[in-house]
Amino acid sequence: AGGVVFIGATIDQRIRAFDVATGRELWQAPLPAGGNATPMTYMVNGRKYVAIAAGGGGAVVGKGHQDGVFQAPAVT
Repeated sequence: AGGVVFIGATIDQRIRAFDVATGRELWQAPLPAGGNATPMTYMVNGRKYVAIAAGGGGAVVGKGHQDGVFQAPAVT
């Protein structure tokens, strides 16, 4: 996902994608808990995906232990 930066370390339990050149938010999605890991991207059959581990004990970022995988947004 060139030209895009992903951020999941937010208190509102969302993962977001931003255009590196403009800083414009391209996409966001809810997570079951806070994103507590660095997002990673990978490609399968020509489609780009972003994955992140979400979880925590519930004190600040929600309780849960799940992984999220999303199709990565395209930069336009």
